[in-house]
Amino acid sequence: MIATHDLTGMILAGGEGRRMGGRDKGLEPFAGLPLVAHTVKRFDGHVHELMINANRNSDAYALFADRVIEDAEGGFKGPLMGIYSGLRAAQTPWLLVAPCDSPALPHDLVARMVAGITQADVEHDIAVAFDGERLHPVVALLRTSLADDLAATLAEGERKIDRWYARHAWCRVDMSDCPEAFANLNTEEEKARLELALTKPPQETP
Repeated sequence: MIATHDLTGMILAGGEGRRMGGRDKGLEPFAGLPLVAHTVKRFDGHVHELMINANRNSDAYALFADRVIEDAEGGFKGPLMGIYSGLRAAQTPWLLVAPCDSPALPHDLVARMVAGITQADVEHDIAVAFDGERLHPVVALLRTSLADDLAATLAEGERKIDRWYARHAWCRVDMSDCPEAFANLNTEEEKARLELALTKPPQETP
């Protein structure tokens, strides 16, 4: 079992937010808090250090994490570059990443990912959340020793996360009991719809 002091958390907030008009998604208000703050709660007390990967508004993000790191290379090169930057910056053997735009992630996310990386008595190198239908490659637990391999992969021009994962001993972590937890918000309409769903009081049964 991976101990807390061996685990760094990182929230990916380094995108351009193109489908939100170029706004910084992690700082968009959601249910009274910036979106990133909801993901922060999933890590609170469960990791040795919490980092946020952001390429702008570093001072604003610094309020929510121990460290803010930029992509190792500029130019908004996607989440695989963000993951590499986290693997390189982490000071622990393991890194757990999650996106800034999924405010309904399971509250026991860290425990479930840590438990799920060991299957059939084998501790894998990468564990990826699976909602029963789809993999969520930006919700993943990874060995930080993979940093050099990922650097070489990026140098080859690879940008697809799943193709890089497939090169390694990876496994799915079954989250099929809560597929709705992985809704990610790319537009104003999606944000408003999920905010309403999460803040609506439960229906009383007659």
